[in-house]
Amino acid sequence: MVAVSPVSRSRPHRVALRRSTAAVPILMYHVIAPPVANAPFPGLYVDPGSFRAQMDALARAGYDAVTLDQVRRAWLGHGTLPRKPVVLSFDNGYRSQYTAALPVLERLGWVGVENLQLTGLPPSQGGLAPWEVRRLVASGWELDTQGESHADLVALDPAELRFQVVDARRTLRREYHVPVNWFCYPSGYYDMAVASEVAAAGFVGSTTVVPGWASPDESPFTLPRLRVLRGTTPDELLQQIGGARFAPPPPASYPD
Repeated sequence: MVAVSPVSRSRPHRVALRRSTAAVPILMYHVIAPPVANAPFPGLYVDPGSFRAQMDALARAGYDAVTLDQVRRAWLGHGTLPRKPVVLSFDNGYRSQYTAALPVLERLGWVGVENLQLTGLPPSQGGLAPWEVRRLVASGWELDTQGESHADLVALDPAELRFQVVDARRTLRREYHVPVNWFCYPSGYYDMAVASEVAAAGFVGSTTVVPGWASPDESPFTLPRLRVLRGTTPDELLQQIGGARFAPPPPASYPD
């Protein structure tokens, strides 16, 4: 393999893989673009230049991006992981995840995890088109879901909760021919009833917004993640990851 630069590769690179039961950081991104005027959550916008610098810093630090399915296989003893794995998750299905994040990850030979909501974010409002989702999948990205419409699942009655969880997985599996093994709680809200419904729908686990590293020693239905916000420098991101290594596991419900 010939490296184009310390962090730029013309094709997916080979890394040393190993069976692992170690904890893994999961990063959480939303919009990879400058914030638009009157954006309700401007902190969730990471501009493309910052994102590129963050990914380059992760690569220089020895990290390699993997999917949640890869992590789970390694935890179960059925697969292997790089020496320093990291999961890059992208919430909601913003189009900038295709236009801005995908090229950066492809340059590094990395993959992401797309947590797609099925409604509420059409292409005209910055959402991914179906052909863009297919392109992400073809590039090795894992497709998971936040449910039908990014609803507050804790506030729903049992029938509405079941629809949000079950129909989203069924639709995505039929449309894109992928497993959709993981659920991402919208806004991070969950309780035991929500987690039980997610498990009953066939998901193998879920991700939260509670900071920390995902560990095989904790429940797979409350995996922590690290939210990356606007203005985070590459050094700050590395410090954020390192500082969360020994954070306590997420609670049984959130907000608790």
